[in-house]
Amino acid sequence: MEAISLGNHEFEGENNAYLLESEGQTALIDTGIHRPDIREQLVAGVESTGQSIGDIGVVVLTHHHHDHAALAGSIANEAGVPVYAHERTAPLVSRDPDALEEYDELQEHRFESWGMPAEKRDELRSFFDAIPPIEAPEDLVVIDDGDDIEIGDVTLSVTHAPGHAAGHCTFGFERDGSAEAFVGDVILPVYTPNVGGADLRLERPLERYVETLAAIVETEYDRVWPGHREVIESPAARARTIVEHHHERTDNVLSVLRTVESATPWEVSAELFGSLENIHILHGPGEAFAHLDHLARAGAVEVTNDGYRLGAEDVTAADVLPTL
Repeated sequence: MEAISLGNHEFEGENNAYLLESEGQTALIDTGIHRPDIREQLVAGVESTGQSIGDIGVVVLTHHHHDHAALAGSIANEAGVPVYAHERTAPLVSRDPDALEEYDELQEHRFESWGMPAEKRDELRSFFDAIPPIEAPEDLVVIDDGDDIEIGDVTLSVTHAPGHAAGHCTFGFERDGSAEAFVGDVILPVYTPNVGGADLRLERPLERYVETLAAIVETEYDRVWPGHREVIESPAARARTIVEHHHERTDNVLSVLRTVESATPWEVSAELFGSLENIHILHGPGEAFAHLDHLARAGAVEVTNDGYRLGAEDVTAADVLPTL
């Protein structure tokens, strides 16, 4: 297995794609942004292993985001091979017009309900318009939780892992007696993956994400290979740290609500993160929304016409979020 480092200035930085070869069969796990320079880096990374794009037998995607999936169609179509993606990932990767229109409508609805200013919506649209779109694969195979993908004598076990994205999957495998996995953006070694803004289709995003982190802990992987930066040697510990981070963020959201009569997700995000630019225009209020939504479902805050209002004065994160 070889990690291929790719450039990424638009999103989390330092993307990884992975080349898995076994018994003469090769899989590419994730790709990169659909830009000529990134494609050159990916091709060079494949060739550095002594292989070529034509040797790839399947492209496997952890989720639909541009920095993981945008080159999938280009690479798979050139190699004449299928792309494997979860059913919630597939419509966006295949550029299904109905799915794209539905997502655009959902986005506008959320931006309105979050209280996002019009000028920031325009800035965010300009950011996304500058990113080359995903190239649709000609052959797309839908996968689901519990499926196996055979690459030579290596079995990739598919686990649906929603939270950061509705169709996010991890791919577990055994190597030299250790339990490992490709985990995309489920856990990262530096950043805490965004929840709430990264995929607007997911209901109960924070709850689902904590469930996914609990599964990482319970599986007891020896190491995991993330979508950005270096290998994670203690994935259970990292998952617990991320949950602790969300406890802290929930308490911070509650602290904001204690100072106002009510607040929108945009107003809460401004208190948490300050001024937002580029992708963070989406991720900031999305993260605030995920926590506010979770608190509302737990009965700790109330939804009003003006946003969210504190319901129980003495509530804390420990009352609404589990620990791992």
